[in-house]
Amino acid sequence: MTPRSAGLLLHITSLPGPYGIGDLGPEAERFLDWAAAAGQGIWQILPVHPTGGNDSPYGGVSAFAGNPLLISPRRLVEDGLLSEGAQAEGPRFDSDRVDFARVRRWKEDLLLRESWSQFQRQGACAREELEAFRAAPPQAPWLEDWILFAALKERLGGRPWPLWPDGLAAREPKAIAAARRNLAGEILFHAYVQFLFARQWERLHASARAKGIALFGDVPIYVTHDSADVWAHPDLFALDAAGWPEMVAGVPPDYFSETGQLWGYPLYRWDAMEAEGFRWWIDRLRNCLSAVEIVRIDHFRGLAGYWAVPAGDRDARGGKWLKGPGEKLFDALRRELGSLPIVAEDLGIITEDVTELLTKLAIPGMKVLQFAFFEEDSPHAPHRHVVNSVVYPGTHDNDTARGWFAGLTAEERRRVADYTGGDGSAIEWELIRTAYTSVSARAVVAAQDVFGLGSEARMNVPALAAGNWTWRARSEDFTRERAARLHRLAELTGRFPRQRVPASAPRV
Repeated sequence: MTPRSAGLLLHITSLPGPYGIGDLGPEAERFLDWAAAAGQGIWQILPVHPTGGNDSPYGGVSAFAGNPLLISPRRLVEDGLLSEGAQAEGPRFDSDRVDFARVRRWKEDLLLRESWSQFQRQGACAREELEAFRAAPPQAPWLEDWILFAALKERLGGRPWPLWPDGLAAREPKAIAAARRNLAGEILFHAYVQFLFARQWERLHASARAKGIALFGDVPIYVTHDSADVWAHPDLFALDAAGWPEMVAGVPPDYFSETGQLWGYPLYRWDAMEAEGFRWWIDRLRNCLSAVEIVRIDHFRGLAGYWAVPAGDRDARGGKWLKGPGEKLFDALRRELGSLPIVAEDLGIITEDVTELLTKLAIPGMKVLQFAFFEEDSPHAPHRHVVNSVVYPGTHDNDTARGWFAGLTAEERRRVADYTGGDGSAIEWELIRTAYTSVSARAVVAAQDVFGLGSEARMNVPALAAGNWTWRARSEDFTRERAARLHRLAELTGRFPRQRVPASAPRV
């Protein structure tokens, strides 16, 4: 049985720090110290792959590579790969929001290039270490495709891959061989960036393990069309002869949008996936599970049945349900990978086939308290929770607890207060307490709710194309008092081994 535990939901980009975006450096280490002092055993993050045009972590341009924006300048200085002046002379960034375009120009176009120049001056041992990383078996399923794709995107002005010269778009062997020769320097640079990401990630992961904190990662069900994966494996995706999607992903009208959500990601050819033993998915899960202890599968319901929208539609209302791979995918994953520490994002329109799949697989689902109080006998209501689940006051797709409560009617507020036993004056802590006292084995709370923030701190508004994912925490949010309060709740509710509340907790 999964032991009871408590955790925090805070994406790495939302960490504080001077470089315009949270990263894998000292602030992440200090957050781990604070979380440990708060009695937390889980750190849940969003996907960490390179992102596409809207900077959504769920719109990755690789299902395997690490996001260069998460590389820590401070760690590069410590490793002798960047001068103090280079990282100190960067632009002054907003501490409350991520300006992705500005950060990208500075970090990818300047900082990492300077670091690459310094690395090349380090001699044969450094080059051998990079080549060993490039040749290592864990990188075999994806690295060469990714670094060539990234180099070609730069050389060809960022155009979508179906608009590349025919030989490159179709991956004709002669054209690919010529590109590898002509772009050898750029290809090696992108391999170096992934080498840096992997090294910094492992350092942070080791620190989390040493503090008894499990990293809880996230696998988006889809990848973007203009991605290394679709370019390298077009036969696995529903594309036309020119390489463009025939049908795209989304969801029908729901709680978040009257016209549904049109994500636009290409759909899988599940028959082709099955014919090759679901190898791409096996490699993907293996890659993720090497970096974290627990994995959330985003939009899990799409693996039972998925909403397919004709390419070119303006919204998602014209879609239809199609059958997903279901149990066959998980049989293949378990044969290859063994037991799977997976959590299913089973929110939205949940039909009987999804419920049956979850039951057969015994995979924990999610309970969200913001959905708990207004539907008759809602499965999200604490009295309906089951041990094999993860409970949240709200997720990254919800408003903060304060923002949500402010938007309720007077009668709805009374209903929440009657259930939680509070009066709504500190609704975030009322919901945190309710989550902690649930029978769900794991309780995870968004950092914004611990800090008592309003709608200004919301991470994502589903169906809104722009303005999401930019929120950042401030160092002063991570107080000793909040850590002690979480620690005490974790003790009282059996989510942390009994011990005295620490006299003090470090600040981030």
